[in-house]
Amino acid sequence: MSEMYPNALKITGHYNDNELELFQQETTERILLKDETLLHQGQVAKSVYFLIEGAVYQSLSQSTVNYNIIDLHLKNEWFFNAESFISQHPSNHDIVAFKQSVILELSIESIHYLVGKSISFLQLNRILTNGSSRAYLFDNMLNPLQKYQFIIDNKRDLIQMYPLKMIASYLKITPETLSRIRNKLVKNIS
Repeated sequence: MSEMYPNALKITGHYNDNELELFQQETTERILLKDETLLHQGQVAKSVYFLIEGAVYQSLSQSTVNYNIIDLHLKNEWFFNAESFISQHPSNHDIVAFKQSVILELSIESIHYLVGKSISFLQLNRILTNGSSRAYLFDNMLNPLQKYQFIIDNKRDLIQMYPLKMIASYLKITPETLSRIRNKLVKNIS
């Protein structure tokens, strides 16, 4: 069994070998090309995804000129369009591969099937609460410096993977404000 399957499940809880095998049977490995859209605006989200390799973002606009980033995802992370998946209403944004990516897809039907086979799969509910970083950023009235510091402390790899313009959009600040914050942090270190 590939190491990616236990890694994907380890994030959600503890499973025995039989459950790992069931999970592997119910997931689909997919390769997304750079800029390929996984979920389009107007589609209903029917799956959750685990990012094995690459980078994926959620955006109100796929335009590289004017980003409106909802979320940024890195490898070894579960992601999905929470609002559409939970309500089963059309998505109001896209999920797009920032670079070529390898993902595992687990459909809502497969989740129900797995839970029917073993109550251990109720631990998959942890995927649904995976947006805690984003909630922390926007529910705690953080100033721009505190938002960027949160990224440094908790998701530093975002800074290495994504352009500053996308990170600024994700933090809901201007690129100029982000540049000032980064300069201030550099001066404080010196």
